[in-house]
Amino acid sequence: MKLKVLLFLCLSASMVAAQISVPAPSPLSTVEQEVGLTDVSVNYSRPSVKGRTIFGDLVPFGEMWRWGANASTKLKTSDDIKVNGHDVPAGTYALYAIPGETEWTIVIHSNTSYWGTGGDKYTEDEDLVRFTVKPNSAYPVMTETMTFQFSNLTTEGCDLEFLWEKTQIKLEIKTNVDDQVMKEIDMKMKGVSSATYYQAARYYYDNDKDLNKAYEWIKLALVNNEKFWMVRQKALIEAKLGKYKDAIATANKSKELALAAGNDDYVRLNDKSIEEWTKLKK
Repeated sequence: MKLKVLLFLCLSASMVAAQISVPAPSPLSTVEQEVGLTDVSVNYSRPSVKGRTIFGDLVPFGEMWRWGANASTKLKTSDDIKVNGHDVPAGTYALYAIPGETEWTIVIHSNTSYWGTGGDKYTEDEDLVRFTVKPNSAYPVMTETMTFQFSNLTTEGCDLEFLWEKTQIKLEIKTNVDDQVMKEIDMKMKGVSSATYYQAARYYYDNDKDLNKAYEWIKLALVNNEKFWMVRQKALIEAKLGKYKDAIATANKSKELALAAGNDDYVRLNDKSIEEWTKLKK
């Protein structure tokens, strides 16, 4: 009996040692993107066309699809976002799709434990949201290996783009970057550094918020810390407030500081602004 056990163990060990590592037919991939102040990623397995007809054949129309191979595709976000206008709280979700000839249903599902779609275990009660999108089924580029990518990136959002065979799907992602920045500004404005006052003033200027508050902050930023780029920001805020006489004087000061620092770009920027604001002052 002991001999049989020993022989079995030896055979098992030799079989493990004889196993060969081969490439996965649908390799695992993760694509990540910082969108505004939010980290968004998609984790999925990537099948290839390999001469097959994909949609309506390998991937049937009207049936739930794991949106990839092997385990379900996962969407992860570090902060609350909107996907095609639907609220998606921070967390990790399974992404499913129900392809159709003219319309796809996209499912963001809260249960990420299933292999594939989960079969009989799947329940719509665990769906976070379902919505429909129109596929571009005449996409001009042939994509051999299934691809998710982030495109059309802005400070507030992006598109999550799906490409396979000659089909393209776009999901619009929007972040709450303005709320995030505003909360941080409100939290940090007491006892803050000159650099933080400058950053807050510039954000308000760039995003058409309360210019009077931005003006207060830029003046505080310049107390004992007159840098040519910070002085120029004060001039820009003054001009936006219609204080062209003050803006011209401030721009001249920024120009002098830029000349002393050897920064020709800011000299040119201030010269151009002074010329423009002088016309508007009349």
